[in-house]
Amino acid sequence: MKKIFIIFGMAVALFWASRVYSQDSDAIVGIWWNQEKEAQIEIYSCDGKYCGRIIWLKEPNYLANDPKGMAGKPKVDRENPDPSKRERPILGMNLVWGFSYSGRNLWENGFIYDPRDGKTYKCKMTLETPDHLKVRGFIGISLIGKTNDWTRVK
Repeated sequence: MKKIFIIFGMAVALFWASRVYSQDSDAIVGIWWNQEKEAQIEIYSCDGKYCGRIIWLKEPNYLANDPKGMAGKPKVDRENPDPSKRERPILGMNLVWGFSYSGRNLWENGFIYDPRDGKTYKCKMTLETPDHLKVRGFIGISLIGKTNDWTRVK
């Protein structure tokens, strides 16, 4: 009888451990604050992968002292190296794309675009908790990069 309780206890422990460590690939779907709380990014499923677009900006328009003379106008992708994309609005822009779920709360093989400098970086995202996402942009290998902490809005 004691062996049955031990086996049953181990089975229950394994079941709960697998629930804790297995994460749904859609766990990152939702709306996230960027680290500076200047933008909200909606992460969604797109063509079997995961993407994210800017849905809210703290400052959607250029400030009065804008050095490029665009005061009061909606922010656009003016730092993009492709001149044909410099007029596209920042609001609604895809900021992250191409992510695949790799298991263990990790989404890889994606890209992140920084509209501040007009550069695109390789990227991976790690869900630390249900409301805390580490977003790491890098050049070449993950060791050469920068990590930002995003927090879930809802």
